[in-house]
Amino acid sequence: MDDQDPALQLVHLLRAVTVELDLFGAEFAEDNGLHPTDVRALIHLLDAGRAGRTATPGWLGAQLGVNSASTTALIDRLERLGLVRRERDTRDRRRVLLAVEGKAVSMGWSFFGPLIEEMVAAMGDFDEAELAAVRRFLLAMRDVVAAGRQGRRAAAPGGA
Repeated sequence: MDDQDPALQLVHLLRAVTVELDLFGAEFAEDNGLHPTDVRALIHLLDAGRAGRTATPGWLGAQLGVNSASTTALIDRLERLGLVRRERDTRDRRRVLLAVEGKAVSMGWSFFGPLIEEMVAAMGDFDEAELAAVRRFLLAMRDVVAAGRQGRRAAAPGGA
């Protein structure tokens, strides 16, 4: 591939942003005695809450790509830290739902809030059409990466 290709340059920039965000997340994890997977779990749970999606241990394990024993250990750890809670589903008492505690939200905002504010402020330099294009680009890249991950899993020996 040609390093001068504008599309390839965007891929490299996207990778650089991803690396910086991963490093920022790793600092958050370290500062709060969390494993990086704990942070990813909290992000998935927060995103599910914003989307009005029901989060169960099985759903969370699938999002993280970990087995049920690892998911249980992770939820136990987050529950002990007061960051998530298990609740019985009122419609199906056999089903356990996961909810993020206010402590986790406060902890996240105190760390990530200034960064988020700076990011939102930087977006003020873009008009609506530019923001719409960036949104379309990011959604397309997310979908490509998700499909790539699923394809790799399916192609792996013993894959889904």
